[in-house]
Order: sequence, then structure tokens, then C-alpha cells
Amino acid sequence: MDFSNTSSFSSNPSSELIRPPYLKTGDTVAIVAPSGVLKQDAEVIQKTKMLLNRWGLEVVFGSQLQTKAHHFAGTDAQRTSDFQLALDNPTVKAIWCARGGYGLLRIIDALNFEKFKTHPKWIVGYSDVTVLHNALNNLGYESLHAMMCINLTDDASAIEQSVETLKAGLFGSLKNYEIEGHSENRPGTATGFLVGGNLSLLTAGLGSSTQLDTNGKLVFIEEIGEYKYHIDRQLQSLKRAGYFKDCAGVIVGDMSQIKTNDPSWGHSIEATVLEVLKDTKVPVAFGFPAGHEFENRALYFGRNTRLEVTKSKIRVLFID
Repeated sequence: MDFSNTSSFSSNPSSELIRPPYLKTGDTVAIVAPSGVLKQDAEVIQKTKMLLNRWGLEVVFGSQLQTKAHHFAGTDAQRTSDFQLALDNPTVKAIWCARGGYGLLRIIDALNFEKFKTHPKWIVGYSDVTVLHNALNNLGYESLHAMMCINLTDDASAIEQSVETLKAGLFGSLKNYEIEGHSENRPGTATGFLVGGNLSLLTAGLGSSTQLDTNGKLVFIEEIGEYKYHIDRQLQSLKRAGYFKDCAGVIVGDMSQIKTNDPSWGHSIEATVLEVLKDTKVPVAFGFPAGHEFENRALYFGRNTRLEVTKSKIRVLFID
């Protein structure tokens, strides 16, 4: 491959984040709902249990999973208690969030990770779970950005890649991706820890303990249901906070259900991103299939990762 831009950033192997043990047959996965209310709870519970049992795993459901408190899956105290119990339980090897929405920002500071540090486990989800990913990565632990239980109610064929890569991520067989490129890609290669998540949550975390240090890191972003000017505002806020100043590269996932500006914004999402990054020379990959679409491929957050970008191809390689 020919790369016109090569980042000088390279992660230090001595500072690699702690990796929870990969799952094996017989391990237990806890299902909790730390954010929005779980509307299709019975169907989600049934399909989640069937899938995990098929993989040879045991499953336990949080006691508050079916609790409904207006917008949320239980009160802040109930959701905190459910998640804390899963964090503290040494027999639980992974915590899979039932859905996103909104709510983790309200409870993240009440969670205690001391027992988690003794028995690290995979935390799995996306969207609102960005808050947890950022907190864990800042603490020095890897996590898994991947589909959630609620997505099992979608068409099985449409989510096939999401399910397959989730399993690969949990069991340790997820090694790399090679996907079709994008005409707006900024070619180059870079290596660094992969961090990021949903733009709204990354922006909401600025100035807090979950704000990321992106120096030398690959930054993944995705978003849903926003106007283009909202996306620009979020990107400009991250830029002003230094998120892109010394990052190693940027991976842009799904930008879903973009609302129509009136008057017209006048730029594509790709042009908006590149304008924000105009003072950098890092590689930029557009169209990576992760985020709020059916095809939501799993990503190891906090993992040392190599990004190779051309106009015709994007390669993401997770480094053991």
C-alpha cells in the first residue's frame, strides 16, 4: 500500500492498557440497562439468553432490567445498584448493556471500579455507553464498542456482521478489518490506542473525568439524529479542547439519520470533518461500519491499533 501521510505517533508498549480475559465456554455474562428504558424487555431477554447460551455462555439479568422510570430503566439509584453489582461480581466475565439512549452520564460518578480492578471484565455497548468506555480507558482498561442486546430485535440477516464481530471480540478472535475505502479519505498510516465513541457523549464529557487524552491516539467518532451544524459544533468543541491537535488518526463511523438544515448547511459531513482537521496531517477514514446502523462492527477501545488508509481501502489491525 502507498500512504501519502504517515503519522509519527506510535504507542508505547510499556503503557498498554489492561485487557480483561477473553471469554470461554461456561463463563457468565451480566445484562444490565444503565441508560434508557428497555421497551421490548421480554423479547430482548429471550433473544439475549438464546444467543449467549448458543455460544456456550451463562447469562444473568440485572434485577432492575425491566424497571421503568419514565425516560430511564429505573431511577439513578436503581441503575447504579444494578451496574455496581455486576461490576463487583467476580464470576461475571462481561457486562453487556441492554441498550443506550441516555442515562449513564447521570450515574458514572457514583460507580466504584475498585473491585473491577481486581477482576477486570469486558464492558460492551455503544452510543450512551461511550461514557463508560471513556471512563474505563482513562482508568487503563480495554473495553468493547459493539452492538447491544436491543439490536437483537432487528432483522437477523441485517445484524449478522454485528453479532459475528461481537462474538469474535469477546472470545479474542477479532484481529483486523479490511473495508472499502471512501473518495474523501485522507490517506496515511498511524498506530495508537483506539478511543472515542458517540460525538454527543464525547462533547458532554469535556471538562470532566471522562474527557479523553487523545495525544498519540486514534479517535473514532459516530453520531445519529443530528443536524450538520450540530455535528460541526461538536467537532469544533472537541477541536478547541485539543482532541485533534496531537491525535494519530481519525476513524469516522456511521453518521446516521442526519437532519435537514434550513437553510442548507452547504457542506457534506466529510467536508465538515476535514475542515475541522485542516491543521493536521493525520490519516482520516470515512465510512467505517460502526455506530447506529444494522452493521455495527465491534472495536477494541483502548487497544493498540494500526490504521492504514487509502482512497480505495481502509485497514484496521488490532495489535496483540
